[in-house]
Amino acid sequence: LDEPLGALDLKLREQMQVELKGLQRRLGITFIYVTHDQGEALSMSDRVAVFNHGRVEQCDPPAVLYARPRTPFVAGFVGTANVLSAAELGALAGAALAGAPIDHPVSIRPEHIAFAAARPDDGELGCAGEVIDVQFHGPTSRFEVQAAGARLIVSVANRGATARPAVGDRVELAWPRDAMIALEAPA
Repeated sequence: LDEPLGALDLKLREQMQVELKGLQRRLGITFIYVTHDQGEALSMSDRVAVFNHGRVEQCDPPAVLYARPRTPFVAGFVGTANVLSAAELGALAGAALAGAPIDHPVSIRPEHIAFAAARPDDGELGCAGEVIDVQFHGPTSRFEVQAAGARLIVSVANRGATARPAVGDRVELAWPRDAMIALEAPA
């Protein structure tokens, strides 16, 4: 199937995804599904292959591909990720990395970064920054934060009437150490 749902609007596309998956299960057949729509690829597939310059960069089940990308390309291509070099991470987290030097790029998904009331505790890393953009996406809001020379994306669920930072606000960010996924160094 080559871009089979590409011309459909969102609601019809979602209905057809369910229909195609049901058809596949009922008939017990395999689909090779080609799409540029990442959400569609993740929801329709048992395994996803990400190609980069004509070669398979990573092939895994969707949840593994999203949660554990192996390369900076896959981390940046599948969903949204903060891909940081070792130097950028060092500038952001500074002394909190002492004793655990990192010499490879890392990926941190935006949903793993939180706005903190103060500097992070011992189990977390973090930094201060300034909100430079806010985008409302319905169930979530996306914040872009400039911090120590890096631009971080933070995704927050829109629940209730909780106050949110605005453009220009200074903020503290925090994320668990295990939210950082080690990536292979670029060749």
